[in-house]
Amino acid sequence: MKKSLKIAFHLFNLILILLYLYPGSILGWIIYADSNYEFQITRDFIFSSNHVYAFVFLSTIGLWSYLNDEKFNFVVKYLFALSIILELLHVLIPARNFEFSDLFGNILGVIIPFGLYKIWRKI
Repeated sequence: MKKSLKIAFHLFNLILILLYLYPGSILGWIIYADSNYEFQITRDFIFSSNHVYAFVFLSTIGLWSYLNDEKFNFVVKYLFALSIILELLHVLIPARNFEFSDLFGNILGVIIPFGLYKIWRKI
């Protein structure tokens, strides 16, 4: 089971990186046949909800698959770094824009599962 989770984590990680680095919206292109249209699951609040969902999913799988593993702390640092670096790269990618709401959504998407993990460890 752990091995399957690790494979799922690395696969989803790769897919997320591709979605982030593509100049335009792959999901908009697939669903609406328009790469300029952003697929939106729910409305944004102070932060980008899509980014929160993506990073909560990735972080939950990553933290769960490396639970009780010597690489757990590395995975936590990696997830935080990835959430920041991917949004910063939008400065360089054509048809993409850096947005603080996206950055905050990414970081919040890592903080939520990590915070729940910390609470769970104290119980």
